[in-house]
Amino acid sequence: MDKVGLYSGTFDPVTNGHLDVIERGYELFDRLYITVAQNINKKTLFTVEERVEMLKCATAHLPNVEVMVCSDKLVVDFAKEVGAKTILRGLRAVTDFEYELQMAQTNRVLAPDVDTVFLTTSLEYAYVSSTIMKEVARFGGDLSKFAPPEIIQALHSKMQEQNEEK
Repeated sequence: MDKVGLYSGTFDPVTNGHLDVIERGYELFDRLYITVAQNINKKTLFTVEERVEMLKCATAHLPNVEVMVCSDKLVVDFAKEVGAKTILRGLRAVTDFEYELQMAQTNRVLAPDVDTVFLTTSLEYAYVSSTIMKEVARFGGDLSKFAPPEIIQALHSKMQEQNEEK
């Protein structure tokens, strides 16, 4: 029986921290689904389709990873739908833990047969977030430690696009 995991996030855009969790999680599962979620509480820079494409590009070297959209149901329900018994979550800092623990406990009540596994982001990426990355990009900072070159290029292009619309 295959070990199937699910890693969900907004990925707006995907960072080296996300990729660190994905690559390490990849070693834990026979198949890993990455779902791009539409968080109604977040205003995103990239469309869902753009985020899916960025993730597909960034994970192309991982053959048993599939990137999908999860926009019309709870992540825990999506996990059950694809046969994932484990939801993978990344933790950067203690502040992440409170929210993630609450979500894991809620998911456990909703689906007792689905567990949550936490991986702490490697120290070299613990400071990286999509929000910080976008802020650094806005002011022309060096993003080479934040994400792969193709993601950085997509971010610069998107910001240039927005500036031209103003």
